[in-house]
Amino acid sequence: MDFQTSIKTCFKKYAEFSGRASRSELWWFALFCLIGGIVTAIFDTMVLGYSSEGDGPINLIFTVITTLPTIAVACRRLHDINFSGWYVGLYFAISYIDNFFDTKYVFYLISTIIFYSVCSLKGTDGKNRFGNKPLK
Repeated sequence: MDFQTSIKTCFKKYAEFSGRASRSELWWFALFCLIGGIVTAIFDTMVLGYSSEGDGPINLIFTVITTLPTIAVACRRLHDINFSGWYVGLYFAISYIDNFFDTKYVFYLISTIIFYSVCSLKGTDGKNRFGNKPLK
């Protein structure tokens, strides 16, 4: 799956949490979100005069639009490796422990590294409990 196909697929399956997603679908969409976040933050800073922390209105709109498909594609990616999509919720819960203990993003970094390492695993061949193997 290429960059454009991944973006189209993720927005077409905007809130679809069932099924499976290939590694390329997740990673291309993650790259799109990263680039979009950087571009909108720069636009907010340089054109609209907001701080460089990504809290401008254009960046906020982009984030709101892409949050649900990002969670959905992450769930489908976990399904591809035969894990429950509910692990995305566990990832968020562990990531936000830093807010309560002032641990300077330690839990966020560790949970992010583990989560994306798991998402990098090869999907199960053939059919699993979440459906047929996704197209590459």
